[in-house]
Amino acid sequence: MSKTGSSTPKLSEVARHVVYPKGIVSTAWPRVVAQCAAMGVEFDEWQHGIGRIALGKTADEKYAATIGGVVLSIPRQVGKTFLVGMIVIALCILSPKVTVLWTAHRTKTATKTFQTMQGMVRKKKIRYHLAPGRNDGIRTANGEQEIRFRNGSVIMFGAREGGFGRGFDEVDLEVFDEAQILSEKALEDMVAATNQSRQPSGALLFFMGTPPRPSDPGEEWLGRRNDALEVKPEQQVVGLSEDMVYVEFSADRDADPDDQEQWRKANPSFPSRTPIESIKRLRKNLKNEDSFKREALGIYDAADSARVIDEESWRRVADPASMAIERLSLAVDVAPDRSVAAVSFAGKRADGSWHVELDDHRKGTDWVIPWIKSRAEKNKLHSVVADEMSGLVEEKNGRFYLIGTKIQVTLAAAEGRDMAIACAKFFDGVIDGSVKHTDQPQVNVALSVARKRPLQGAWAWNRKDAESDITPIVAETLALWGAQNETVKRPGSGRTSSRTAVVL
Repeated sequence: MSKTGSSTPKLSEVARHVVYPKGIVSTAWPRVVAQCAAMGVEFDEWQHGIGRIALGKTADEKYAATIGGVVLSIPRQVGKTFLVGMIVIALCILSPKVTVLWTAHRTKTATKTFQTMQGMVRKKKIRYHLAPGRNDGIRTANGEQEIRFRNGSVIMFGAREGGFGRGFDEVDLEVFDEAQILSEKALEDMVAATNQSRQPSGALLFFMGTPPRPSDPGEEWLGRRNDALEVKPEQQVVGLSEDMVYVEFSADRDADPDDQEQWRKANPSFPSRTPIESIKRLRKNLKNEDSFKREALGIYDAADSARVIDEESWRRVADPASMAIERLSLAVDVAPDRSVAAVSFAGKRADGSWHVELDDHRKGTDWVIPWIKSRAEKNKLHSVVADEMSGLVEEKNGRFYLIGTKIQVTLAAAEGRDMAIACAKFFDGVIDGSVKHTDQPQVNVALSVARKRPLQGAWAWNRKDAESDITPIVAETLALWGAQNETVKRPGSGRTSSRTAVVL
């Protein structure tokens, strides 16, 4: 970066949202700026703004964002890797034995960032600070990509998809690139490593990303964004938080993707740092307009646009009088924390279309097996479907049964091919009108908070957030799969199917 110019805009002038901890009384940013200046690096004014609040400290000299972290929602081609990279490099040089983990979701991204950072530290005025010896303390072997400094500080790079970050301790900084697809499990594995940071100012977490796609596991990212923005996100926010820095650059929600004024809104480096060719290249290669809006313009989907099935499509196949007369199948889904469970059923209607309905939905799981047993005794069921992780199934002689019963169960693994097929068939059936439902409030609410997660090249249901209960819609999906499937296990003999015996 060249020297800061007087025409460089301030952070508050170019960012859509700026939120920072209210307890900041000082900042480590001047030390970083001085170190970078000595290495021939200077920043634009908006970058100074991010640096000041990211490294802000409270009266006890701890980082103000040490708990909530620094969240940067910044489009591609703005220069976030340069900014955060120089902050990390400077902090490693200023303090001995700083340990940094820089992680991306994909190996390709982690390797690319590592290569970029190599180029940064090998510049003449920075190279001196690297560890002496062969390759200047830079290790390039897969699994050992790291940059070491003379004073014992180190930056290690790796991909979360390969398990990088587990088992570390005494980590002082963590950078989560591609944080819009940061899973709760990966976060749990890595954040614990910072609990034993040896730095007086405490540990610091950086989260960098762009708006997630509907199919991305973006709950962690969107949760942090929602925590930061307490007013409607389409309004500009410059405010205070308890423990988090949140900065977002984005164009207007209804932006024309070819409007260069919108490019300027989303990218404070355009066109002075980011040439027009770079944005045009993105526009050319990101052929899906929504992808370009997310990746290059930082535009988030509307709050309800992440719904898997839109309200109108769902309303169109509602039929309160719907009734299944054959191929009756039951399915159960249990919440991950076992706080609630749902039993749904599906079957074929007299007109040849398919019927889905919530049978019961209660807290806990103790009621499920007696409930299904009573239904099976009164009806000749086509199938009973359960997720193998439900805790309600036992194996006997190579077959699976509801615990303590003779009711044979067809397993549908939550992470397997069956679940992906079930979700696809449920979706397609609703969209083409071949699946009808009875417009039950519990199911409607579950569908409104259900999202997608990638699964074996397809998708499966996922919760919008940790509080969301989607068991009714998952159970209906599995029940439909069981009703349509010819290879399911027969539960056992029962009476002739009776609609009135199944419904409360």
